[in-house]
Amino acid sequence: MKDSASKIQNPHDKFFKETFSNPGVARDFIENYLPEPILKIIDLNDLEIQNGSHVDEELSEVFSDMLFRTKINQRDGYLYFLFEHKSYPDRMVALQLLTYVIRIWNQKVNRENDTHIPVIIPLVIYHGKTKWKIGSMLSDLIMNFDVLPEEVKQLTPNYHYLIYDLSQFSDEEIKGNAELTIALSIFRDIFKKNSQEFLETIFKAARSLDELEEKETGLQYFETCMRYILSSGPQLSRDQLNTVIKQLEVTYKKGSEVTMTLAEVLREEGFEKGLEQGEALAYAKMAIKALSKKFGILPTEYREKISQLDLITLETLHEEIDNFKSIEDVKKFLGL
Repeated sequence: MKDSASKIQNPHDKFFKETFSNPGVARDFIENYLPEPILKIIDLNDLEIQNGSHVDEELSEVFSDMLFRTKINQRDGYLYFLFEHKSYPDRMVALQLLTYVIRIWNQKVNRENDTHIPVIIPLVIYHGKTKWKIGSMLSDLIMNFDVLPEEVKQLTPNYHYLIYDLSQFSDEEIKGNAELTIALSIFRDIFKKNSQEFLETIFKAARSLDELEEKETGLQYFETCMRYILSSGPQLSRDQLNTVIKQLEVTYKKGSEVTMTLAEVLREEGFEKGLEQGEALAYAKMAIKALSKKFGILPTEYREKISQLDLITLETLHEEIDNFKSIEDVKKFLGL
């Protein structure tokens, strides 16, 4: 087992752990999403986070994990959360998850001299672009498992894990208190929505956190959310970022101050380049649309060339569009 401080954290991992390390959020998720028969035998008052990670170092950029000890059926047991933050499902997750569960069991047997292994309930949280269509049984990885004789099936390890595909959750299906619903909404939208659509996700989070009785807690979590959004979400243009700041000045003034401060800090860390890239992409799309409207659908090489231009050249291109008389003028400008 690796110490969590030694594990390289990407923004998805960091946001997941900062959110679920709050026992109230973890308890809220369990209460709202575990099947009722399982929930009935879990003592949520005894929930305790366990230190460390069981994920292989080479997979730490695409998986995060958290382990919670509690009482399951009046005995020590565990809830193991595996968070997959790739943009597509990993078919081998059942095998990887089993590896991590076995590590936990081995730890109990070897380090604590236990004579029994505890119940471990595995949960997978996924928020990629592609719908989770793979099975949630280990046997799904074995070809033609269904047609094997029962005698062979009984000799083959098999288990089922709980899968939560956030990418398919509707607003109505996202349940829980403010911090949990905001986190799940952001995870759902981070890969699915474009920069303009994502503004409403930000405003919705601000409204919910502004309504919390503990204002300081809400503000701290809003900063956590915005740091994740600005570093990992769809690139916001300067205009979009200014829209966020100005609207929050009216609806959530402290949140506006947080956003401004974060934007300045992140610019110093290289966020300015990200802003320029997002703005350049928006300008490129507008230029292609304007030129297509004027001269018809542009050849692929024209569109590719425009998409590669820097922000200053794109601004100049926009100024010149009205002066272009033919597609040859565009070709000349692009140096094709």
